[in-house]
Amino acid sequence: MPINRHPHRLAIATAMLALTPLAMANPDPSDWQGIVAEAEGQTVYWNAWGGDTRTNRYIEWVAQQMQAQHNVDVEHVKLDDTSSAVARVLAERQAGNNDDGSIDLIWINGENFAAMRASDLLFGPFAESLPNFALTNAADNPEVVTDFTLPTEGYESPWGKAQITFYYDSAQTETPPEDMQALLEWAEAHPGQFSYPRIPDFTGSTFLKQALIELTEQDEALYQPVAESDFEAVTKPLWAYLDALHPHLWRSGRSFPESGPNLRTLMSDGELSLAFSFYPTEAAVAVMEYELPESVRSYVLEGGTLGNVHFVAIPYNSPHKAGAMLLADFLLSPEAQAQKQSLAMWGDRSVLDIEQLDTDAQALFEQGERHPSELPADALSNTLPEPHPSWMTALQEAWQKRYVN
Repeated sequence: MPINRHPHRLAIATAMLALTPLAMANPDPSDWQGIVAEAEGQTVYWNAWGGDTRTNRYIEWVAQQMQAQHNVDVEHVKLDDTSSAVARVLAERQAGNNDDGSIDLIWINGENFAAMRASDLLFGPFAESLPNFALTNAADNPEVVTDFTLPTEGYESPWGKAQITFYYDSAQTETPPEDMQALLEWAEAHPGQFSYPRIPDFTGSTFLKQALIELTEQDEALYQPVAESDFEAVTKPLWAYLDALHPHLWRSGRSFPESGPNLRTLMSDGELSLAFSFYPTEAAVAVMEYELPESVRSYVLEGGTLGNVHFVAIPYNSPHKAGAMLLADFLLSPEAQAQKQSLAMWGDRSVLDIEQLDTDAQALFEQGERHPSELPADALSNTLPEPHPSWMTALQEAWQKRYVN
């Protein structure tokens, strides 16, 4: 998922930003023939997280297909921090660059989307005009039009699903922990064999939200702006839990892995025997590619795990909006969604309503026998919704104040 290291700074900056009129005429999303014609020959600069080889190889494949099918070049601008791309759009607005921005498409969601949307930094609405958007069956799948409780209102287009999934080495652990209290007890019995990424890494921050949802008795407050709740009272059980957990983590909680891929590396090196990812198929793909032992198995917590849809959005000052829309539409095609979901490519879950597709399109998603390290097909049926985006920022700041010297 996109990494957001300093969302609070962005929120402050966007709140102070004065809106300026747009000078250049935008393409009409409803005129799809015109969009296709205008997109031909354009170069789309897609700013997307570049911290994982599987993601990168999928985007490289997408670029090849866009050139071959539409004569559109796609340049993957690899980010280690999505907020840096958002900050660039802010800087361009402040400099009066309303027509010739450097970013055409951003992989984005959560608090960064909320900040950009609040300050009118995104082009749209466009998503529901994409021909392939209908394949998501949004009427029956509202998660494709909702981002951390906020309606997307056509300013983002969905392209993948994520959900926290734990994985463990069954050769070392016979029965993995199935809830947060059991995880604490497991860590006490297996010191140094579990950890979570350092905050404000996106995967690490998601672990905090997962724990908070389970531990607090005021979970309904998480789905409203944090300012409307007693933050200290709501989060008190979380800090007590982490205080108890940290001494039993990898390196006794004195340092933390940098990212989700780093957790996978520590599992590969044998330093951890329990880890988690925001990509449900990550462990299976890693086993197939000989990065993890064949004894690794995946599972989700008994009460469900946090999940969301990730999106792409178009900055208001993109000079190649037609190409960006054509790319967003291609990402929603059965061909692209099936390739993305394939364990041989990335393993990222589809946002399409596959049961509503025609027979030929459904056949693209058939992957044969389930890999032993992969979750059962129905394992992700209990998905916990994302809290309001303001909670992510507040939790990150509170964690750093509490645990960073």
